[in-house]
Amino acid sequence: MVSLLLLALLVAQSQDVSTDAVAEARKLIAADKPRDAIARLQAIPEPSPEARYLLGVAFYHADDYAHAIEQLSGVRTALPEDSFARREATQVLGLSLYVSKRFPEAIPLLEETRTWAKDNLELGYILGQAYIQTRQPELARASLARTFNVPTDSAAAHVVAAQLMLRLEMEPQAEAELKQAIEKDPRVPRAHYLLGQLALFRGKLDEAIALSEKELAINPSDAMAFHQLGDAYLRASKTDQAMAALQKSLWLNPYYSAPYILLGRVYMTRDQPATAEGMLRQAIQYDPNNRSAHYLLGQLLQRLGRTEEAKKEFAIAESLQPPGR
Repeated sequence: MVSLLLLALLVAQSQDVSTDAVAEARKLIAADKPRDAIARLQAIPEPSPEARYLLGVAFYHADDYAHAIEQLSGVRTALPEDSFARREATQVLGLSLYVSKRFPEAIPLLEETRTWAKDNLELGYILGQAYIQTRQPELARASLARTFNVPTDSAAAHVVAAQLMLRLEMEPQAEAELKQAIEKDPRVPRAHYLLGQLALFRGKLDEAIALSEKELAINPSDAMAFHQLGDAYLRASKTDQAMAALQKSLWLNPYYSAPYILLGRVYMTRDQPATAEGMLRQAIQYDPNNRSAHYLLGQLLQRLGRTEEAKKEFAIAESLQPPGR
């Protein structure tokens, strides 16, 4: 009888330790100290399902997604259905799989989360991207349409989906969405601009010019469209038209660095170094980390015999070189 009483006391003490550790770990996670929470939870001799799932949550907040997936996959279904713990475990496991680029596994969990978090904008955005990654454009469009509060079957929904597809380097999918958008509404904003962007990337300069001009016919105050038009003209060696478009872009948005850089190139080719330098320095003022602006300014200063200044600009450009190049 004594041994049974001792055993019962030990079990009760263990449960108290686990409960205290879980409560402390929650506070540590909320205080942005997930590593401390992990240490506290891993010290529990016989962790409860709640402690195990919270350990997975702590790993997620510590950006250790592999261990988060391992912990949550093993404990999620052991948690009571419709409980806060089950919902949080499902959401965090879905997000961990998404960040780990395991999109097909992430989607069902994120969809389950959406059943009780319908108004969560970030969730809709993440699901939209996961659908894009798994080549499900209809589901992507529907999720993003809800997120951006536009009708699912509207031209605007196609444009929103295309914008995300371009960011994820899914050009063929994006092009298909944009063409559907224009079929539904030839005057939908940004569709011609984004198609022009694709044409410019592919070196189809006449097409890029025509599409950019169509965008400007819809919205003549679009500074980005004027910049794109100027870029296309410059690549086509039509410097007069390029300068006109780029100047209009700056009049509409004087704080965007890209038109200054292109104008700097134009003035360099026209042997107007002072004006070119002014343009490039203005670009750097608005965007100090623009590698292209520093490199072009270095080239200009080198031509002008200002060697030390040129070396400084080249050094800055080199420091801004993307890793691995």
